[in-house]
Amino acid sequence: MTMRVVNHSVLGNLPERNRVTIYFNNKPFQAYEGDTIASAMMAVGVKTLRYHEESGNGRGIYCNIGHCFECRVQVGERKVVRACLTPVSEGMEIYSLSVFKKGSESNC
Repeated sequence: MTMRVVNHSVLGNLPERNRVTIYFNNKPFQAYEGDTIASAMMAVGVKTLRYHEESGNGRGIYCNIGHCFECRVQVGERKVVRACLTPVSEGMEIYSLSVFKKGSESNC
């Protein structure tokens, strides 16, 4: 199931884009060039990107413009980014902060 918009009521049919494979918590997902991590995850139905440090509640997209930091994820071995601002790339490894690795540095 996809939540991706392919026919927009104002813009019409959206152009085809190249597919890329990304990995979220080691699980492969298809995304498109130009997607952000957040939009790619939402398009495949993944809404929880991390878990709150104290309560353990799921967190995901809130503002979607980079102000709130709710969508923080880890990319690769060490970089923490906001999913709503970070474009996907082929083979990108993305991790929920619930599986954040020790020694990682923040780049938010």
